[in-house]
Amino acid sequence: MAGTAEIQEIADVVVVGFGAAGACAAIEAAERGADVLVIDRFAGGGASALSGGVVYAGGGTPQQREAGVDDSVEAMYEYLRREVGDVVSPETLRRFCEGSPELIGWLERHGVPFEGSLCPVKTSYPSNDHYLYYSGSEAAGAFRDVAKPAPRGHRVKGSGTSGKVLFSRLASSARKAGVRLLPQTKGVELIIESGAVKGLTARTLRGAPRRVRWAHRVLARYAAKPGLYVPALRKLLERRVVALEREHGAPVTVRARRGVVLAAGGFIANRAMVREHAPAYRGGLALGTAGDDGSGIAMGVAAGGATAELDRISAWRFLTPPSVFIGGVLVNERGERFIDESRYGAAIGEAMITGQGARAWLLVDDAIVRAARKGARAESQWFQWLQALYLLRRGRVSGSSAEEAAAKAGIDPGGLARTVAAYRNGDADPFGKPEEFRAPLDTPPFSLIDLTIKPNIGYPCPMLTLGGLVVGEDAGQVLAADGAAVPGLYAAGRSAVGICSRSYVSGLSLADCVFSGRRAGAAVSA
Repeated sequence: MAGTAEIQEIADVVVVGFGAAGACAAIEAAERGADVLVIDRFAGGGASALSGGVVYAGGGTPQQREAGVDDSVEAMYEYLRREVGDVVSPETLRRFCEGSPELIGWLERHGVPFEGSLCPVKTSYPSNDHYLYYSGSEAAGAFRDVAKPAPRGHRVKGSGTSGKVLFSRLASSARKAGVRLLPQTKGVELIIESGAVKGLTARTLRGAPRRVRWAHRVLARYAAKPGLYVPALRKLLERRVVALEREHGAPVTVRARRGVVLAAGGFIANRAMVREHAPAYRGGLALGTAGDDGSGIAMGVAAGGATAELDRISAWRFLTPPSVFIGGVLVNERGERFIDESRYGAAIGEAMITGQGARAWLLVDDAIVRAARKGARAESQWFQWLQALYLLRRGRVSGSSAEEAAAKAGIDPGGLARTVAAYRNGDADPFGKPEEFRAPLDTPPFSLIDLTIKPNIGYPCPMLTLGGLVVGEDAGQVLAADGAAVPGLYAAGRSAVGICSRSYVSGLSLADCVFSGRRAGAAVSA
């Protein structure tokens, strides 16, 4: 039965959500002298701890210099301006780029390790031998005329997906800075007095029996992983988590002397909200935890905050590893190409969902298949290796000609034949694919690999939401529809509109979490 004795907490600054954005906001505020309390529905980490731990940074970071990479703030700015559009002002984007080396330095001072070992191939995520790579479309043809390409994906040093290392170091630094954490506590509603946000009400398991808190913690951990990869298991575990919260949660009032920072993640776990704002994005793998339910955004809206970019979802359809797959041609059911195959996986995913009904096939020849079988393992993390095996086996049909393979795959043989002829004979690729990524495609048999986005544990399509609360770009304060600031309320990370809310490349979300989290933490503590 839920407790009835209400708990009271008070702090200068209250942060809702303890992922990368929340941790950075808390650290920045605490180091400026504020008493900071963070609440989190679970034990912290969120989608940041599940992530690959890639931070997008450039302009001449120590890791780039170590790898012999020549990069400039101007090149980084010009590339990102093309990627992110006008989702933030040119001044904010330039400030982000100019502060990029310092951002990496700040993370390093807080214990986050990086390394300048450059990945020699184009990939979606590097192996444990490499920690600096081209994490976006910098090397694709459409962007080479815009800015000099440079690898800017700074992967936190750690085996496997290293987001867990990033978060653990930030969490440790927050504790050392005196930040207090109230875990297993879910925010319910912001407290507004005299037109300003003065705290929030929540429900907490802090006073629940030890066995209940232990069960909640374990169920939440396994719902995050391996539940991330097995949606049915995740749903089962999350139902039990909700039941424990409903039965044993007690009300808590958290007062904030200076303000509240909403850093509770996005809303990819809220299927109703996804269907409302981005109905075409279905069949993907929800990249996040049960905490990414849009509750932080909803609290901000209830307090008068405006939202934007809620229809923007990043869906990743990576062709690599193996890197040789970039040499193939990506076609629709008419056998026609629709994008440069060297583009970043989110650009491919968006093109598939918005223009091709989420369906596409990759045409490769025997030379590419042989090279893929030979080199994929060395280029891959374990999960990428399993994906490559699936694509080379269950996801592939073959024929002595491209037309024969097309007939087996159910796409237009004539259309594919015309596409292949144009690809082989064209001097310049009409989609801008650089020459070094083009393969001759002249060695039979030919194979078509099915990349269609659908619920598939062998080849999932991870998705995360990018939009959120509209914030002022100088301080991260939540804004109302008329542009007026909501007093006492700030937002950061995927709860807010930020650098990556229009277009995503690997590392840009975490970089924005650090950038926007620190911005909000500094402003709310002032």
